[in-house]
Amino acid sequence: MIKTPFTDAEAEVLEHNGTRLVRVRPRHDGDHRAWFTANTEAFRSAMYEHAAVMVKDCGIVEQSELAVLAEEIGGSTLEYNERSTPRSRVTGKVYTSTEYPADQSIPQHNESAYSENWPHNVFFFCALAARTGGETPVADSGAVLDRLPAGLVRRFEEKGVVYTRTYRTGMGLSWQEGFQTDDKGYVESYCADHNIQTDWDGDLLRTRQKRQAVTVHPVTGRKVWFNQAHLFHVNALPEDVREGLLEICGEDGLPRNAYYGDGTPITADELATILGVYDETTLAETWGTGDLLGIDNILTSHGRRPFTGDRKVLVAMTQREA
Repeated sequence: MIKTPFTDAEAEVLEHNGTRLVRVRPRHDGDHRAWFTANTEAFRSAMYEHAAVMVKDCGIVEQSELAVLAEEIGGSTLEYNERSTPRSRVTGKVYTSTEYPADQSIPQHNESAYSENWPHNVFFFCALAARTGGETPVADSGAVLDRLPAGLVRRFEEKGVVYTRTYRTGMGLSWQEGFQTDDKGYVESYCADHNIQTDWDGDLLRTRQKRQAVTVHPVTGRKVWFNQAHLFHVNALPEDVREGLLEICGEDGLPRNAYYGDGTPITADELATILGVYDETTLAETWGTGDLLGIDNILTSHGRRPFTGDRKVLVAMTQREA
């Protein structure tokens, strides 16, 4: 065990190739809310220093309590708008984690890095742990940046990333699901306000948005890798799925894709390098039912490993007050 800012708790720091996670076992005698209140500043400090904090058997019983604790630690909870993956609202601003089949992995990513409205923090609550697998691995975004080749980082930093999307019913998310509305006028207004180019073809919507590849954390000043190019790129798909989509949709009609900010292609070798560095820096702690994981979304990425049995992980996203 090590000395940490947490009171009435045992804590240790797990570390792997630059990624750290603080594992905390509170001693709260059943009054978990009082424990969290007493340790709010410690939780925030630990996320800035280590990026990820897991509180084992945190005491949450009601699903809505996740939002209350998330707001106490991380600021105002956010709606999940401008969606890129399927989720369901559980209650208020608490959502299910991404609803992909159990046998699929979800690559490391910083939540909504393709958007101008990314959350500062993400809080996960394990309401039911899987029989096997299902971990939510984390990777330090600064460690990822430090391990990537300097030339690759320079190209991405100078050019940025362009994300392209085609919203159509039955293939990926529809625009109605992505923007949580049936009103085309609202979509146009939202996109205009958030630097997203739109192109309508009847009920089919294509969008294009340029975003950063590297950013600086506003509190710690740390420079980090912060984008989802590797996740949006067509090469992230299995080969048979990729070939099928290209044949049906063409490159301009893919549900998602990514390019350098000047429109030039990101190569397969570059993507392989990025994914390899994520693999090198990823750390995963086993979920237990009742555990809470809080991450600083700029300082650390997260993903999901395949699992067996039932699994229920809830998510609340927050934004620090100005």
